[in-house]
Amino acid sequence: MHANFQDSAFAGPGLHSPPPPPPGAGEVVEASIGHHLRQLRGLDDAQVQRVLEHQRQHGLRFGESAVALGLASSEDVLWALSRQFHYPYAPEIEGGRDPELVAAADPFSDEAEAFREIRSRLMVEMAAGPQARALAVVSPDSGDGKTYFAANIAIAFSQLGSNTLLVDADLRTPRLHRLFGLSDRPGLSGLLSGRCEGGVVRAVPGLPSLHLMPAGAAPPNPLELVQRPAFGLLVREVLSKFDHVVVDTPAATHGADARVLAAHCGAALVIGRRRSSRLPAMQRLLQDLGKGGALMFGVLINEH
Repeated sequence: MHANFQDSAFAGPGLHSPPPPPPGAGEVVEASIGHHLRQLRGLDDAQVQRVLEHQRQHGLRFGESAVALGLASSEDVLWALSRQFHYPYAPEIEGGRDPELVAAADPFSDEAEAFREIRSRLMVEMAAGPQARALAVVSPDSGDGKTYFAANIAIAFSQLGSNTLLVDADLRTPRLHRLFGLSDRPGLSGLLSGRCEGGVVRAVPGLPSLHLMPAGAAPPNPLELVQRPAFGLLVREVLSKFDHVVVDTPAATHGADARVLAAHCGAALVIGRRRSSRLPAMQRLLQDLGKGGALMFGVLINEH
């Protein structure tokens, strides 16, 4: 994944302030990785001593030595690290969570590190603005990796202990609910059409600071729904309740939805795919987004 950044009062039913982060979120836990591994694997004093001796002899970390001696697995070490530094780690797929969510399933991988780097740059851009904005993730075509990016950057924000809302505003081809193994009903479409009164925001299991608003039932008039003033009012409402709001949108080939959504959100990031996205299509999308008044955070070329 390569990032190229260029400068550039709706009391909605079912919307409630997210719960506070768990005690100690964002703080380093003093217990050592050895302490956590000992608890997890039930290591006795003799086994711990073997690990310490192997560590001294070979110049390894405690976790590496435990793995080398067969007293722990690599997954155990990742779990212990996440406990030591209070970093949400969710390798087990509750309800069928998708392995595309690398920031949650493999938080110390190169791919997850790329999302942390992008997160840092986005936070600088967001802090420079005079007002809070939601981030619309847009792309010229289907298959560019837009949903993959939106999901993982939302996870990366939540791993800071910041209350984060991920909104699936792709009312044409939604799939965020499948990535997280959650139900898609009720969702955004029901809220905008007035057909539901609650339960549109739900917590993501295993990631205590992340919440998802799924798209809901596929409507026959997606563009008309997002063009209604209700969506802009909804964005203002959720920005008052969450630290970060990330909005997934339909590909530009599906119509004007993405442009409308980006204008309501106030900020946009364009995703293209290496060796696939065409420059004219990217330029048209950037021009259209600019006309809508959204602050452009840049263009990211996805190699995933």
